[in-house]
Amino acid sequence: MDPLGRRRVNALKNLQVKCAHIEAKFYEEVHELERKYAALYQPLFDKRSDIVKAAYEPTDEECEWKADEEEELTDEMKEKAKLEEEKKDEEKEDPKGIPEFWLTVFKNVDLLSDMLQEHDEPILKHLQDIKVKFSDPGQPMSFTLEFQFEPNDFFTNTVLTKTYKMRSEPDENDPFSFDGPEIMSCTGCTIEWTKGKNVTLKTIKKKQKHKGRGTVRTVTKTVPNDSFFNFFTPPEVPENGELDEDSEAILAADFEIGHFIRERIVPRAVLYFTGEAIEDDDDDYDEEGEEADDEVKPPKNYHRPLKLTFWKL
Repeated sequence: MDPLGRRRVNALKNLQVKCAHIEAKFYEEVHELERKYAALYQPLFDKRSDIVKAAYEPTDEECEWKADEEEELTDEMKEKAKLEEEKKDEEKEDPKGIPEFWLTVFKNVDLLSDMLQEHDEPILKHLQDIKVKFSDPGQPMSFTLEFQFEPNDFFTNTVLTKTYKMRSEPDENDPFSFDGPEIMSCTGCTIEWTKGKNVTLKTIKKKQKHKGRGTVRTVTKTVPNDSFFNFFTPPEVPENGELDEDSEAILAADFEIGHFIRERIVPRAVLYFTGEAIEDDDDDYDEEGEEADDEVKPPKNYHRPLKLTFWKL
């Protein structure tokens, strides 16, 4: 390319940088719009929570649902279902609300069930709601996940929180890479475990041999344990942003999970409970199991934070 042509291309690149800054402002306004509409959704989510935890019993009218043709049952199936329901009624009382609603959601979603351990399940039976709270106007862009629990024997917290800080501005060193808001870091909370109930730790016994006398003693050590509740203690990000490989992998997965809970799980919880949303998610993959071209790819590492797509709910 001749010098004059290169000069003009440089001018176009400068224009492109300005476009990136305008785009960043666009996403900031989208975030404000999300915050506005979150307030409109919340009464519906609150009613959902009341039904799940038996604080509200829906009316017959609210429970009416016109099934699609594919969902309609034959008379024989209806009769069988009726007999099974009557048998259950004889065996036990009608449970209040929708027991294990959120635990079932967790089990149905691979991204969450992979984190779930058997010892987590009795605790998550007490999870009553998950809420998303957006940062206030004028404050740095962020969102907080609130996990609300009923009183239980495992910890004294009624709410466990996880806050994700975001950035919507081009990187000065690489402005052309800007592709929307990025999750930059996250902060968990302290879980006030009841004595002996902390599932994120386990006790192991090790034998030690004395070098001189040759005697053997058994010592007890407390070590980290796999648990969903490690989600609330993510690795800290150093000021220089440099992390070891394991921490990078943990944070990359963490960002993906936080984003998924916010964008999919909270807005569509009942569809993940029934499994219908799982089928919709499967439609995003072609026959060979490859992701569709327009689907957001999960982050590979911390230095390439998760891009948020606000309209792909």
